Amino acid sequence: MTGRAMKTDKNDRRPNLAVEIAGIRMKNPVMPASGTFGYGEEYAPYLDLEQIGAIVTKGLSLNPKAGNPTPRIAETVSGMLNAIGLQNVGVDAFIQYKLPFLREINTPVIVNFFGNTLEEYGEVARRLADIPEVAGLELNISCPNVKQGGIVFGTDPKAASEVVGLVRKHSKKPLIVKLTPNVTDITVVARAVEAAGADAICCINTLTGMAVDVKTRKPRLANKTGGLSGPAIRPVAVRMVHQVVQAVKIPVIGVGGIVCAMDALEFLIVGATAVQVGTANFVDPRAMPNIIEGIETFCIEEGISDIRELIGSIQL
Repeated sequence: MTGRAMKTDKNDRRPNLAVEIAGIRMKNPVMPASGTFGYGEEYAPYLDLEQIGAIVTKGLSLNPKAGNPTPRIAETVSGMLNAIGLQNVGVDAFIQYKLPFLREINTPVIVNFFGNTLEEYGEVARRLADIPEVAGLELNISCPNVKQGGIVFGTDPKAASEVVGLVRKHSKKPLIVKLTPNVTDITVVARAVEAAGADAICCINTLTGMAVDVKTRKPRLANKTGGLSGPAIRPVAVRMVHQVVQAVKIPVIGVGGIVCAMDALEFLIVGATAVQVGTANFVDPRAMPNIIEGIETFCIEEGISDIRELIGSIQL
């Protein structure tokens, strides 16, 4: 047999990277984290949007939000702090001006949204409920409930359960609930949102942090505190994803400090069905395609034919 006849084409050995989250079929398990990818169109010049598993939009509120005053981003060692303040165009402008572009992309669109009252959450969900181009909803519960003294929905299991239950009444779309890590025990909130009707869980959102300019002796963010993201939080995120996977029966999406394929694989091995890439998109707009390629290469080298063989394969 000749060398040419023995040669195996890489395409013949290409592993199956497809996963499914709450009925949303994705060609691979890699998607952007909300707030780091705009509404998708902003990154179109830099990568093929049909290469990634899903597009997760910047968070939407009922009405447009201008966000916090500047400065609202500060670099830190192995990460960054942000206090953007959930600036966005509002759900109606998204439907009118942003969705037409996404409609032409053959990649599932997951819309992240939030509110400051139960009613706002419910109304945004209602307006997105019957839009066929929206494959699923990602519910951000890291927001203060202005009607209950500012308590963050996601830090109280009862409040988290209430908002998920209300959204569930307004929409039958696959519902992913994004959890805050700023709690004593994330599994308590995870179980509460599962019981209330969540189809999947995404964790973690940013950790609350603060940085000070030692010369001016002023906070480096106008908001004083902000959300810490980037590689610095990855070990915390991996630990929390592992805990949540053990606590619930619904799929979990891992997010927090992923910059390369090896980082993403950690989350998959502890049980995440998919991952989200955030801060890395600011450093390298092609971070996600590179991570997908790295996962594929790892699977080929390890003789893994299906990504599902890796998911939850941790040896304890």
